[in-house]
Amino acid sequence: MDLDTIRTFVAAADAGRFQEAAAELAVTQQAVSKRIAVLERDLGVRLFARTPRGAELTIDGQAFLPHARELLRAADRALASVRAGRRPLRVDVINSRGAASGLMRGFHHAHPEIELDVVMLLDIERAVSAIRSGAIDASFRAVAMPGRPLPGDIESVRALDEPLQLLTGPAHALAGARSVPLAGLAGHRIWMPGIVPGTEWAAYYDDLVAEFGLTIEATGPNFGSDALLDTVADTPALATFMGGRTRLVWPAGHGLRRIPVTDPTPVYPHSLLWHRDNPHPALAALRAHLAGTAAGLDAAGTWAPGWAIRR
Repeated sequence: MDLDTIRTFVAAADAGRFQEAAAELAVTQQAVSKRIAVLERDLGVRLFARTPRGAELTIDGQAFLPHARELLRAADRALASVRAGRRPLRVDVINSRGAASGLMRGFHHAHPEIELDVVMLLDIERAVSAIRSGAIDASFRAVAMPGRPLPGDIESVRALDEPLQLLTGPAHALAGARSVPLAGLAGHRIWMPGIVPGTEWAAYYDDLVAEFGLTIEATGPNFGSDALLDTVADTPALATFMGGRTRLVWPAGHGLRRIPVTDPTPVYPHSLLWHRDNPHPALAALRAHLAGTAAGLDAAGTWAPGWAIRR
């Protein structure tokens, strides 16, 4: 149905006179009459009865009026969903417990007036595609993978370097260490079943393994972080890497240890990606917030892949 015709019908029903509806809509009375006539022809019923006092709704007109109002409300909601500044800012993070989620919580605390939709996509290619299509406004990603640079219409800025920590159970050989040098992890089994081949975090850990001779095992099904913590707590030979800003809670009896890694400290470089033509006003507020909180990027004594995003 033509929305202008529906809007004319509702205006005429509310005003009770075609002339007043025409004045409200800034059209001629003849235009109002023609639109109503077209709508009545399409529906096959009379919507108004003309009287000396104006136009009164027929029984069919009264039945149709609430549905016409809902059509207009639905149209308004549809428009608002795609108008920058009138819809929530849609931001992608890798997971709900990671550093990027923490950054978005901080942004929400600083700007409670900005509506947010936080989504979780699997990999950088899917995130970039969603940014370019307008499905999301921005994404937190770690790196641009070798041989696959970001498209020219995607902008990025480094937002956070998150230090990796070693997570062990209480019986692990390194459980009592206050810190451990990165080279000292050679020969230890580091279990990370959440690594998905082809993703940016898989590329990150491939480089880490190649440069420092580590052993990272990604075997076995990924049952989530709770199952990972249970296994590490119960298996003295296993440890895992965990982001220093990743929020974790485990049962007190697990006795897990989070141990800083040093000399150098491997950092996971989180960057914000967005489309250069995105007009959403809240995107500028997010970028300004991140610029004010970013510190220690590429700090001395840290390691990140040479192809990590630094723009």
